Amino acid sequence: MAKTYDPKKVEDKWYSYWEEKGFFHAEVEKGKESFCIVIPPPNITGELHIGHALDNTYQDILVRWKRMQGVNTLWVPGTDHAGIATQARVEDHLRTTEGKTRHDLGRDQFIERTWAWKEKYGNQILYQLKKLGASLDWERERFTMDEGCSRAVRTVFVRLFEKGLIYQGNYNVNWCPNCSTTLSDIEVEHEKEKGKLYHLKYPFADQSGFIQIATTRPETMLGDTAVAINPEDQRYKHLLGKKVVVPLVNREVPIIADDYVDKEFGTGMVKVTPAHDPNDFEIGLRHNLPQIQVIGLDAKMTEEAGPYSQMDRYDCRRKIVADLKELGLLVKVDAHEHAVGQCYRCHTVVEPLISKQWFVKMDTLTKPAIAAVESGEIKFVPERFSKQYLHWMENLRDWCISRQLWWGHRIPVWYCRDCGKTFASVEDPSQCLQCGSNRIEQDPDVLDTWFSSALWPFSVLGWPEKTPELEHFYPTNVLVTGFDIIFFWVARMIVMGYEFMGEKPFGDVLIHGLVRDAQGRKMSKSLGNGVDPLDAIEEYGADALRMNLVIGVSPGNDLRFVPEKAEAYRNFANKIWNASRFALMHLKDFDPEEHSFDSLELSTADNWILSRYQFAAAELTRLMERYDMGEGARVLYNFIWSELCDWYLELSKPRLYGRRGEKARQAAQYVLWYVFKHTMQLLHPYMPFITEEIWQSLPKHGPSIMVAPWPEPTEFAAPDQERAMEEVMAAVTAVRAVRSEKNVAPGRKITAIFQGNAEDLGGLKANEGDIRNLAGIGDLTFQEPGKKPAKSVSTVVGGISIFLPLAGLVDLKEEMQRIKRELENAQKELQRAEQKLANEDFITKAPKRVVEKERQKREAYSSTVKQLLKLLQEMQN
Repeated sequence: MAKTYDPKKVEDKWYSYWEEKGFFHAEVEKGKESFCIVIPPPNITGELHIGHALDNTYQDILVRWKRMQGVNTLWVPGTDHAGIATQARVEDHLRTTEGKTRHDLGRDQFIERTWAWKEKYGNQILYQLKKLGASLDWERERFTMDEGCSRAVRTVFVRLFEKGLIYQGNYNVNWCPNCSTTLSDIEVEHEKEKGKLYHLKYPFADQSGFIQIATTRPETMLGDTAVAINPEDQRYKHLLGKKVVVPLVNREVPIIADDYVDKEFGTGMVKVTPAHDPNDFEIGLRHNLPQIQVIGLDAKMTEEAGPYSQMDRYDCRRKIVADLKELGLLVKVDAHEHAVGQCYRCHTVVEPLISKQWFVKMDTLTKPAIAAVESGEIKFVPERFSKQYLHWMENLRDWCISRQLWWGHRIPVWYCRDCGKTFASVEDPSQCLQCGSNRIEQDPDVLDTWFSSALWPFSVLGWPEKTPELEHFYPTNVLVTGFDIIFFWVARMIVMGYEFMGEKPFGDVLIHGLVRDAQGRKMSKSLGNGVDPLDAIEEYGADALRMNLVIGVSPGNDLRFVPEKAEAYRNFANKIWNASRFALMHLKDFDPEEHSFDSLELSTADNWILSRYQFAAAELTRLMERYDMGEGARVLYNFIWSELCDWYLELSKPRLYGRRGEKARQAAQYVLWYVFKHTMQLLHPYMPFITEEIWQSLPKHGPSIMVAPWPEPTEFAAPDQERAMEEVMAAVTAVRAVRSEKNVAPGRKITAIFQGNAEDLGGLKANEGDIRNLAGIGDLTFQEPGKKPAKSVSTVVGGISIFLPLAGLVDLKEEMQRIKRELENAQKELQRAEQKLANEDFITKAPKRVVEKERQKREAYSSTVKQLLKLLQEMQN
């Protein structure tokens, strides 16, 4: 092995090897347990960003783990056609390279160009995922507009259409004037803005006075068809039935009562503009009000706006405010912060407009999807996201699925010019299904991108055909995604899964948070604080980036990307590398086939590391089963860095060097090989590249760590040996701390006296050689409790007092201050342990072993406090 770890020389080599050997590919193995994840398909316009890196690292950890467990594991890759985003990208490309618009090309040629663009640029993001180590089954790559997915989309549309669950109607929709298409409610992002609240006078038609209303959008007043009050508002009940005149257009409109009106907002009287507000639209339907559209698809005022026709909506606002002021009808203008809807793609302020669109009726479709989460058949991790899901599902409007675009799944509906029949078909028809006429036209709109994405869990497995993959791998096991698309995507997959498969699309939904910058800010182009994961991989290596993204992060929580943290995990990789080089140097003449645990005499250190290994392995498996990969990474990191590298390797050196005989050397070799090999297997899902490189160098069986078995529970638990080793480590640490504080040269051997009763000293005596070696002690004496030796520095570990006669280095005042500091730290630790043990949740929910360890800590710190107090008393006397 090279002296230093170079990720660049390792990562591409092993990824190519895994692909060539077909380790990512899964065939259906009937009768075998299956595990399936479908990738949240990234947009073909996208490039790998840090959010993708996080999402796919979580998925890859789970997939590699399950594969090692021997489960028939499939991870399906694919991309989304991303209607609005892709069309906008291709239109920009056309404009900048040829000076043309899509209309210059025509629909068919533009779609051909878009397919060509997709083939050239659209799959970049998937290949970027290879740099991350994502072990996707590339032989099963899918695209939301490939032949199979397109057939699934048409089949779903036609079945819903024939059941009357898809309908066409005039509805108040979210319109993006820049993208020139409708947006569903969840494609509208609401951003708080500092705006203005305009208080206006509307005169009574009988000229008996006026009322006052407040609005943030005075330009829409030109389309007002009523003024509404709350029926319980006693202030205005007497005005019901009266009429007011809308200023500037001189339209008489009625005063009506509706429960929607908030008595506390503004004056408690609201203008009603059914054509330009979704809530006003509903009021209009309840009261049969006219719908007057005064703002057009281009965000300019229509002919209905009279003298303001063809003005930009914001220019019109300024002109109207000026005109109202001149007429004495503007009462006042207040500063007002409110949420403004913006297009999630281009961030243009959306315009609510009435338009003829296609909709899916959601009320009946959502019932099984709500019941599934309420009953626990589908679980959100963490559980708090199920409440958000249910709240949204229970307050759902019908889903507007038509988009005024060319790129996407064209709506499979045809209109007959002769008989007027409207019909849907999976296949392209040549004639009208009713009258046989060939004078038919297809609807020009395309489906919302999320319509095809909603079918992803079953369409990628071959539906509507009854494929072996669909039978074996559906329902999938877990969906890993960010909380920001629970409503865009997760909810709709659940709806479609129950409607077309009759069962859930996945059992669990693992939600992760956002990756923020070091200051906790959301990453964005405007702030310039984004992190390119490919740059991070170039600098730190893929393994270090993966660990950085997951370690210590609980499901659902945001994390901060701190470059220094990524550097720390590069250092962790180097630590593992150096430890493995040391191990391999001492395993050159070693053959694991020649030994077994039964034939070896194990030391306390051997039993301790095997017991700690077992704990780490069992705890990691337990945490993985709960999807707590962040805590699992922390458990592994602590075991490898501290227990394996910092302690066991140092403890094993005298035996590996042959200083304690050949039998002791062979035992140390076998334990080192066993723990190192299996620890690399535990770490593999997190850090796949370095673990493969090291594993391939160890004495082993099998072609790759990827297909090596996941370590199973063992019988290595040795709590007595763990306690004995912890006493040794505590004593060594205490002596090292004094040596450091007194600036004793590392190579200088010192004298030490350990005082305590026979029971407390027993474990230390048994491991005297390790204590001498690690603490740099030449002369070590064990004594019954007695007086503090003169001119010695003292420290306490549990019930043991340790005295280090350091001639010329002891100052009584300094020594008392140091012991007081030790006492203060011990008292704090004792208090922390007592608080933990007083917590009923900890006692009942934490593993028994963890609780027992905390009790042992409490006893040890209690004993330490007593000994330190005794020492201080002796010194003061």
